[in-house]
Amino acid sequence: MDSLDQPLGGAEFAPQRTYLNTSACGLLPRRAVEAVTLLMEETAAGRPGGAGSFDVVAEARASYARLVRVAPERVAVGSSVAVHCGMIAQSLPPGAEVLFPEGDFSSVITPFTVRGDLKTRFVPLERLAGSVGPGTALVAFSAVQSADGRTADLAAVRAAAAAHGARTLLDATQSAGWLPLRAGDWDYTVAGAYKYLLCPRGTSFLTVTEEAQESLVPIHAGWTSGEELWVNSYGPVRELARSARRFDEPPAFPSYHGAARSLALLEEIGVERIEAHDKGLAARFRSGLRSLGHEPVADASTVVAVPGLGHRAEALRAAGVLLSARAGHLRASFHLYNTVADVDRALDVLAG
Repeated sequence: MDSLDQPLGGAEFAPQRTYLNTSACGLLPRRAVEAVTLLMEETAAGRPGGAGSFDVVAEARASYARLVRVAPERVAVGSSVAVHCGMIAQSLPPGAEVLFPEGDFSSVITPFTVRGDLKTRFVPLERLAGSVGPGTALVAFSAVQSADGRTADLAAVRAAAAAHGARTLLDATQSAGWLPLRAGDWDYTVAGAYKYLLCPRGTSFLTVTEEAQESLVPIHAGWTSGEELWVNSYGPVRELARSARRFDEPPAFPSYHGAARSLALLEEIGVERIEAHDKGLAARFRSGLRSLGHEPVADASTVVAVPGLGHRAEALRAAGVLLSARAGHLRASFHLYNTVADVDRALDVLAG
């Protein structure tokens, strides 16, 4: 097992503060910064191919596919979870029931509620699997809750959905990059890539099973959505891509040039190693919190929330320790660039 005294990724990261806030935004590795900088410099100088490369976008797509264990043909790229969820929401028939956990992230929920003609139902996270019924069309939820780090019972939800013929939408924004994921187990997965996937903002991924592709409407299809990329600039697209690429948003090239490098780094290190590292640090933090008389939310994820301590976030920030305040909780989130020294620094400030 790797030592928790050393970060994973080596010289790729150089935080100047104790950074325990990956659930808000991940740190960019050096190689991603260099890739974005190079593209910007080339674009300023008059890059022959324009402002970016579709080949690099394909690299990022393939790398993400390997990380979540699906074929690249099942991955669409985009800019945000809300846009991906909006496409799924607009593809449902009127009156369809969508089941959510209470308090899940707004970008997963709101694209469905704004339609006005869907039946949306909310239940406590621990009752999600048991609340799936014969009238449920879709179960939409986060693998790890943003507000407090609780991990959903993935196997139970998957089994309940299958038993009732409901489709599933898993938001992996707070889990992809540290929690091993088989995206093919779900009809749809979405992930904002600027957190644990260490990508620049403006990168997100959608996976769609082959069966689910049949009813998903590519409502923002454009010239990049064609099976042949360079023949659809004028008039209707002749043939939409036969893969999930037809659900792409036009990629933000600077973001994806950085993303390809970030995702390659995660592949080099391995998600299983990252999971062990992150969970080890989170366990140490939970133990330290209890020794200080604070009881964190019970879970084993890399996101640690402490009810009632959200007001301490500003004092921690003033001491050079960056965390978040969410829903009244103090939320710390550990990732591969963190070490035991970061955990102990945060505990020292809380004890002071």
